[in-house]
Amino acid sequence: MKILITGAAGQLGKELSIKLNHHYDVYSMSRAQLDITQPKHCNEVIGRIRPDVVIHAAAFTSVDLAETQAEEAYKVNVSGTRNVAVASEKVGAKFCYISTDYVFDGQTMNPYREIDLPNPIGIYGKTKWAGEEMTRTLTTKFFIVRTSWVYGMYGNNFVKTMLKLAKERDEIQVVNDQTGSPTYTADLADFIEKLILTEQYGIYHASNSGSCTWYQFTKAIFEECGTTTKVIPCTTEEFPRPAPRPKFSVLDHLSLRAEGFEEFRHWRDALRQFLNQIKV
Repeated sequence: MKILITGAAGQLGKELSIKLNHHYDVYSMSRAQLDITQPKHCNEVIGRIRPDVVIHAAAFTSVDLAETQAEEAYKVNVSGTRNVAVASEKVGAKFCYISTDYVFDGQTMNPYREIDLPNPIGIYGKTKWAGEEMTRTLTTKFFIVRTSWVYGMYGNNFVKTMLKLAKERDEIQVVNDQTGSPTYTADLADFIEKLILTEQYGIYHASNSGSCTWYQFTKAIFEECGTTTKVIPCTTEEFPRPAPRPKFSVLDHLSLRAEGFEEFRHWRDALRQFLNQIKV
C-alpha cells in the first residue's frame, strides 16, 4: 500500500513517517517536496505517485501568528487542503485530514462529540474548520481526525518547552482555566494507522483519555521527572496571548466507541512513557 504524508517534517508527520515506513510504501513530503499551496504541483506529485492513502498533516499551526497572518493561514489550511484533497480524489485515494479541538468555542463543560457543531473563535480554528469543509465537499473517502494538545519526540511542543523552562527558572506561571486533553503522537499515529486500513469514513476525535488544565499538565510533567521548579496557577487574563483560546476543549470519543476502536490510554500514562523515552 502506498501512503503519502504531507507535513512530514512536523511532529505528527514525522511520527507517522517513521512508524508507517516499516510496513508500507511511504512517501514523506516536506514543504520543499510538496508545496500544497500550488494546485499544479499537488496534481503533479500526487498524480505521479498515485497513493492509496493521503494523510494530510501539513498545516499552519501557529495559533497566535495566525491572528496577524490570516491570509497565510488561509492559504495553507484552506487552499492547501483543497489542493491536496482535489489531487487525492483524482487518483481515488483515501484522504485523512488532521484537524483540531480549536474548531470548538469552549463555551461548555461537556466533552465535545463528533456530532456537535463547531464554532471556532480564532483564525487558526476557523481555517482548520474551513479545511474540514474542503475535505467533506471535495473527497468521497475521507477521515477527519480532530486531536488536541499534541506532543511527541519530534519538533517543539509544550512538554519540551516546560522542561526547558524548568532548567532555567525556579518558578513558572501556567494558565489554570483552559482545559483539554494532552495527546501523545505515538498513540495518535497508532490510531491513524488502524483507521486508514478501514473504510469507516467520517469524523473522529482522537486524543488521550482524561483531561486537565495546562497548569495540571505542567505539574504532572514535573512530578513525573522529579523537577522541583514551582508551578504557579494563573488565569488566561493574567497571561494574555494574541489569539483567543477555547476555555474547554475536551474531546469525547463517540466515534471511536461506535466504530469499535479502542479508546486511547490515559494522558498521564502516555506522558510517563514519553518522559521515560526522552530520558529526562
